[in-house]
Amino acid sequence: MSQSGNIHFVGVGGQGILLASEMTAYALLAAGFDIKKSEVHGMAQRGGSVEAHLRYASDKVYSPLIEPGTVDIQLAFETMEAARYLPYLNQRSKVIVNTQRIMPPAVATGKMRYPENCLEALTAKGIEVIPVDAYAIAKELGNIKAANVVLVGALSSFLPLEGEIFQEVIQARLPAKIQAVNLEAFAAGRRLTR
Repeated sequence: MSQSGNIHFVGVGGQGILLASEMTAYALLAAGFDIKKSEVHGMAQRGGSVEAHLRYASDKVYSPLIEPGTVDIQLAFETMEAARYLPYLNQRSKVIVNTQRIMPPAVATGKMRYPENCLEALTAKGIEVIPVDAYAIAKELGNIKAANVVLVGALSSFLPLEGEIFQEVIQARLPAKIQAVNLEAFAAGRRLTR
C-alpha cells in the first residue's frame, strides 16, 4: 500500500463528512503519518455541498489542498456529489460511494431532475467505483447517523493502517453512548471492502 495519498471526502451538509475526515486524520496520525487537512463547508447548513481534503505521507506533507486530477481515494457520501467532483479524479482513483440519494432543493421542488447516471459518468472514465449502501447498514445497526462510520470502515481497507487504530480513535474521540454502534458500523464497512 502507498505510504502517501490524497483522500477527498465529499457530500452534503449533515452527513458527518467532517467527523469522518477527522477520524481518518487521527488514525493516520496515530500510525505515524504526517497529515494536512482542509475543509470547505459551502452551504452545509442548507444541504449544500461539503468537502474535506486530507493528504498524508510517511515523510512530510506541505499543503492540505488536493490538486485536480490527483485524488487517490474519494469517499462520496451521496451519489451526485461523487460525480460533481469528477475533475479531481484520475483513472487510478477509487471512489467509495454511498448509494444514498439526497435530493437538492431544486430537485425536491420539481424545478430540476436528479441525474440518473451519476456513477456511470465515473466508470465511463475508467474510474473504479465501489458502491456501499451505508445508510441501509447503519439503519440495520439501529442508528442511521452511523452511516459515515460505515463509509470510514470501507475506506480503511485501502489505507496503510490496521483496523485497530480506527477502533482506538472511535473509543477516544466519540462519546461513550455511541461508541458501540460506531464500532459495529466501522467493522461492517471494513468487511465490505476486505
